[in-house]
Amino acid sequence: MAKALEGVRILDMTHVQSGPTCTQLLAWFGADVIKVERPGVGDATRGQLRDIPDVDSLYFTMLNHNKRSITLNTKDAKGKEIFARLIEECDVMVENFAPGALDRMGFTWERIQEINPRMVYASVKGFGPGPFEECKVYENVAQCTGGSASTTGFDDGPPMVTGSQIGDSGTGLNLALGIVTALFQREKSGRGQRVSCAMQDGVLNLCRVKMRDQQRLDHGPLKEYPQYPNGEFGEATPRAGNASGGGQPGWVVKCAPGGPNDYAYVIIQPPGWAPLMRAIGREDLIEDPEWATPEARLPKLDQCFAMIEKWTQTKTKFEVMEILNPVNVPCGPILSMKELAVEPSLRDTGTVVEVDHPTRGKYLTVGNPIKLSDSPTEVVRSPLLGEHTDEVLKSVVGWSDEQVAAARKSGAI
Repeated sequence: MAKALEGVRILDMTHVQSGPTCTQLLAWFGADVIKVERPGVGDATRGQLRDIPDVDSLYFTMLNHNKRSITLNTKDAKGKEIFARLIEECDVMVENFAPGALDRMGFTWERIQEINPRMVYASVKGFGPGPFEECKVYENVAQCTGGSASTTGFDDGPPMVTGSQIGDSGTGLNLALGIVTALFQREKSGRGQRVSCAMQDGVLNLCRVKMRDQQRLDHGPLKEYPQYPNGEFGEATPRAGNASGGGQPGWVVKCAPGGPNDYAYVIIQPPGWAPLMRAIGREDLIEDPEWATPEARLPKLDQCFAMIEKWTQTKTKFEVMEILNPVNVPCGPILSMKELAVEPSLRDTGTVVEVDHPTRGKYLTVGNPIKLSDSPTEVVRSPLLGEHTDEVLKSVVGWSDEQVAAARKSGAI
C-alpha cells in the first residue's frame, strides 16, 4: 500500500524537538526524510538526558523515527557543494535554527530559490516579526509568552507551565500542516514558498478560549470560573485551577486508595445532575430548588464537588468511570505515564509502540496520532549518527564511491 507522502523528499536541518516533531510526522506518512547532522556530534539531543551510557538518548530516538541520517559539515566548501545538491534534489527543507543561521552559511531564501524554485522552505521560529523577533525560544518560554502559563495553575499560586509540549510539539504539528499545504499549492503554481511557524503564535492558538474569556471579562465576571461569586476578578483572564474551559462545571476529585494519581475528572451537565445524585446517594437534591438548576448550583460548586468527592473517595478512578459513563455523566480517570505505557488499547492502535534499537534494545515511543485508512504508519527506529551518509550521497546526490571517499577524507562528511 502506497504511503500518502511517498515520493516527497525532505531535507531535515532540524534539531531538538519542534522541527524533528514535524519531520517525523511527515516521515510516518512516507516522506523520505534526510536528517543532516554535524559530523561526530549530531543532534544535541542524542547525548541529552541519557539513561544508558554512550547510547542515543530516548529524547532523540522518540523524535527521529523513519528518517535517514547523514553527517555533513556545511562550513566546508565540499560540504556546501553537497548541501546545494541536496537542495536541488529535495522538495522541502525544514529548519529550526536561530534566526539568520542559514543566511550566514550563504543559503538565503533567494539563493535557495535560485537552486530549486520548487523548494518549500519551512522554519520554526520563537516569535514572528516584532520586538522579540531575534530571541531564542525554548518550550517553557513559548508557554509563558503565548499566554498558557498566565492562565494555568490555581488563583492563589504562581503562573504554571504544563507538562504537554505545546510550544515545541504543537508548533511542529503546525509546521507539518503548513508544509503539506504548500506542497498542495505547488501542484497548481509549480513554485515553492516559505512556511513559517512561530512558537508564541502556536501556543496562543491553543489558548484561544482564554483570549475569548479576556473579552468576556469586559462584560462582567466569568461565572464558570472558581473565583465566582466570592473571589475577585482582575483585568486579565485568571488562572482557573481544574475548572472546565467550557460552559459546564468540572473538577478533579480524589478517589481510592488515595495515591498521587488516584483522581477522576467529573463534569456536571444539567442532564447529568439527576444520575449523578443517584450514583452518590443524594437523590434528595435532584428536585431541591436550592440545587436542581445550574443557576442554583453555580454559587456553591465547591460544595457540589465536595459531595461528589466524598463518594469518589470510596471508589477507584476506574470504578467511577464504570458507574458514571453508562448514565452519561462525562468523566475521566487521571492516567499516569506508567498506566498509559501499559494500556493495551493504545498499543493496538499504534499510539504507543515498542521499537527495537541496535544499541539501546527495546524502548517505548509514542506513534502517529493521525490515523489514515489508506496510509497506515509503520514506526521504524531512529537512525544512528551518519548511518545513511554513503547511501544518500550515492543515490540522491549521485556521487561515486571515490567522490564519497574524498569527501570523507576532507572532513566534509
